[in-house]
Amino acid sequence: MVNININGQDLTVRENCTILEAALINGFYIPTLCYHEALGFYGACRICVVEIAAPRGQILVASCAYPVSEGLIVKTDSERVINARKLILELLLADCPDAEIIKIMAARYGLIETRFPPEEEGKCILCGICVRACHNLVGAGAISLIKRGKNKAVSPPYESVTSACISCGTCETMCPTRAIDIKVFDRIKSLHEYEGRFHTQRCNICSKYHVDNEKPGSVNNWIEELQ
Repeated sequence: MVNININGQDLTVRENCTILEAALINGFYIPTLCYHEALGFYGACRICVVEIAAPRGQILVASCAYPVSEGLIVKTDSERVINARKLILELLLADCPDAEIIKIMAARYGLIETRFPPEEEGKCILCGICVRACHNLVGAGAISLIKRGKNKAVSPPYESVTSACISCGTCETMCPTRAIDIKVFDRIKSLHEYEGRFHTQRCNICSKYHVDNEKPGSVNNWIEELQ
């Protein structure tokens, strides 16, 4: 166990946990989009930024990726933290104008509009949750993050049609911004804002195609079968 201080409150927390985990366990709110307890830290969205006391002065760090240590002092809502989150949310509002969760989080900080030119549409923040879930939880590896910079996107590996998808719906369920909307047409599935198509294979547990006899756009039945 280690002793830390969050927002003036002395706490004793377990070793090998992150600032975000320690804060959430002890009732401190830190917003996040790319973190999921089943997947661990990733550090993509940076919304979870906090301020800590370091040897070279006060610095901002991503709380989901920064481990606690003895005597660590953390501020989760200092002026620097709030300004940093507002800037990140402004950028996300411009990049993902259709994402309701972004609008809600921005409104919490008094942001209704963004100074930056907005995209025409979009919800994906490239947080990687869908990819990590598909690889690490499901083990299918049907989607990947491809390219770099402004061309970065989620797609089947090598941008080709894949048969690795088992239509489990995990990516859609875990997506924080609802960017993934699975639609099924005769055993061929399209998902995400990427325009690729996914041929589904038999589930390796029940040996069924979970899109058989489905109406276009309906996934409820085969999700229920997997539960």
